[in-house]
Amino acid sequence: MPIPYYSTNDSDFCLYLGDTVEELELMKGEFDMIFADPPYFLSTGNGKVNINGQYIKFDKGDWDRVRSSKEKDKFNTAWLSQCYRKLKDEGTIWISGTYHNVFSIANCLENIGFKILNIVVWHKFDPPCTLSEQRLNFSAEYIIWANKRDCKRHYFNYELLKSINSGVPMPDVWTLPAVDFWEKHCGKHPTQKPLCLLYRIILASTRQGSLILDPFAGSCTTGIAANLLGRKFVGIDQSKSFLDLGIRRRQEISVPAIAQQMRTKMAEIPEEVMVMVNHARRELREKMIETGICYLRAGDSKGSLLVTPGFERMHYVLLHTNGEECSLYKLKIGGHFQIWTKETLEQHGFHPQHAPYYIVLLFDKNNPIEFKVPPNLKESINTYRAKIRPLSHFIGLI
Repeated sequence: MPIPYYSTNDSDFCLYLGDTVEELELMKGEFDMIFADPPYFLSTGNGKVNINGQYIKFDKGDWDRVRSSKEKDKFNTAWLSQCYRKLKDEGTIWISGTYHNVFSIANCLENIGFKILNIVVWHKFDPPCTLSEQRLNFSAEYIIWANKRDCKRHYFNYELLKSINSGVPMPDVWTLPAVDFWEKHCGKHPTQKPLCLLYRIILASTRQGSLILDPFAGSCTTGIAANLLGRKFVGIDQSKSFLDLGIRRRQEISVPAIAQQMRTKMAEIPEEVMVMVNHARRELREKMIETGICYLRAGDSKGSLLVTPGFERMHYVLLHTNGEECSLYKLKIGGHFQIWTKETLEQHGFHPQHAPYYIVLLFDKNNPIEFKVPPNLKESINTYRAKIRPLSHFIGLI
C-alpha cells in the first residue's frame, strides 16, 4: 500500500503523489465511484487564447501536450484498466472531456469491459473565449458515465436527481456555470471543475460514507465536494503544487462555518426546487397532516407571508413544531397554491382566527419523506416564521 502524501486525521481525504497507474497498482480496496478529469491533450506549446482582444499564450504543461491517436489510446487504456480493477461491481465512473479525448476514452471503455450509460453534455452559460477565431465558441464539455458491462444494477439515486429538477427526470444536458471566483481564492488550476458539477455527480451515484476516487485530482474539487457531502475521498496527481492547493482547500473547509457556506453555494441552482417551511402548534400540525392541507396567513403583517418569487418553484412543504418533529411532504401539484377564505378553512375542520385570507398548499399526506438526519430549524426568533428554502438545504438529510 503506498504512503499518502497527505491524509486527514480520520482518513476521509487522502492524497497520493505520483503516477496514476503506478499508485493504483499498489492500492488495496475498491471504490464506490470514480470521477476522472484526464488530460485533454490540448497544449501545442505555441497556441494562444483570444481574451478581450488580447492573445495570451495557452500552454498548460507537458502533461497536456498533444499526442497521436495511438498514444492517446495507450494512455487511456492503461489508467482505465486500473480503474476497472478498483471499481466496485455496482459502482460507476464519470469521465470529463472534450472532443479532443472523449472518442478515444469511449472506445477504450468498451474494449476494457465498461458499458456507457450516458454522455452528459455540460453546457456552460458563461464560457471563456474560444482558442481560435476560425471556430464556433466552445461552450460545452462532455461527461461519459459508465458502469461495468457485467453489472446487474449500479447505484443511481434517480429520485433525488428528479427532486432537484422540478420533479421531472434529470436530462443529459446540464446547464451549469464554469468555476466561480470564490472557488479559486486558494489558488488556480487550469482545468478546475466547478463544485456544482461534482455536487450533482456525487449525489447521483453515491451514498453517505461512500469512497470516491479521482485519479487526476488536480486541485481536489472532487474531494472537497465529496467531504462536504459526507463521502470519503482518495486523490492521485503527479503535481505536488496542485496537491498542495488541494490541501489548502481541504483545510479551509475544516472550519464549520466555511464548510456550510460552500455547501450552500455549490448547491445553488438558478431554477432550484423550493420548500415551504412552516411552524405550527402540535395539534394544528397533526390536523394539517391528517387532511393534507397546509395554510399560512396571506399578507405583510407579522406572522403572515406574501406571495414572492420562488412560489412558482415550490414542490415541498416541511411542517415542524418549534423546530422539532419535522415532516416533509411533496405538493400534489408542484408550484401550485391557492388562496382560501377563513370560511373555506373552517369547512375543512380548521379554526383560523387572525386573517380573512390564507395561502393554502395541498400535499400528499400518504407519502411522507423520511429524514435520515433531523434538520436544524432553530433560528432564535425566526424559528416560528414561515419561510421558503431551497431543497438543497436539506440534501443529505433525506
